Amino acid sequence: MATGSDAGKSAEAVLEWPKQDKKRMLHAVYRVGDLDRTIKCYTECFGMKLLRKRDVPEEKYTNAFLGYGPEDTNFALELTYNYGVDKYDIGAGFGHFAIANEDVYKLSETIKSSDCCKITREPGPVKGGSTVIAFAQDPDGYMFELIQRGPTPEPLCQVMLRVGDLDRAIMFYEKALGMKLLRKKDVPQYKYTIAMMGYAEEDKTTVLELTYNYGVTEYNKGNAYAQVAIGTDDVYKSAEAVELVTKELGGKILRQPGPLPGLNTKITSFLDPDGWKGSLTVNDECKTCLL
Repeated sequence: MATGSDAGKSAEAVLEWPKQDKKRMLHAVYRVGDLDRTIKCYTECFGMKLLRKRDVPEEKYTNAFLGYGPEDTNFALELTYNYGVDKYDIGAGFGHFAIANEDVYKLSETIKSSDCCKITREPGPVKGGSTVIAFAQDPDGYMFELIQRGPTPEPLCQVMLRVGDLDRAIMFYEKALGMKLLRKKDVPQYKYTIAMMGYAEEDKTTVLELTYNYGVTEYNKGNAYAQVAIGTDDVYKSAEAVELVTKELGGKILRQPGPLPGLNTKITSFLDPDGWKGSLTVNDECKTCLL
């Protein structure tokens, strides 16, 4: 039996891994009611590219990956269509995706001229600031924040999720997944606080925007948004760190690390303390991962 000292050293060693691992945000997974319609919407309105599409008839679903660059370097959106299901509940917990663009006014006009997306907030500076933003809604009801920003290697720049305890969420993503707190902003006049978490600066990569609304500790998550997938150099060490942190902060491992049936792809999946699902996949095996 390990002594208290040994156990402490072991835990300390486990938590060193997320600090060393070369993790990166891979893709967000969510469900849509008409896959071809959504592909058309994202390519025509947002200028995304269809990276790949696959049909899995034995499991009765089709999915498509869209983004602004190759999956081995860029973040992607994984859209899933389940045969015969044309509508999902987005819930109140999921917030939005964000797209960085050099001219939000022009992008908004492109969206307005389409027949699939709509502008729900006209482009203009944020209240009390100078950053130009707009909001658009896709046919399934998913919201996209459009952020005016200079050239960036990653236009798909944010995934926003609402959490019930912001400090707990920050600690989880720092300790379990090695993310950095890039910035934190409290907006008392509108009764919310946000924290940007990621593996590089906001203008260089995709980040998680965690939002805490004063006094709200739990959200209905619906059944539309599924998870964020993160690449790792070692899925076993990463799962060990996540499992250790869940014992302290909440959440749980949903799938123990290991290869998928019939494939060499190794993954693990988990819930964070707010019940948001995430998965970890070995970096060089990401493109064959069935999430």
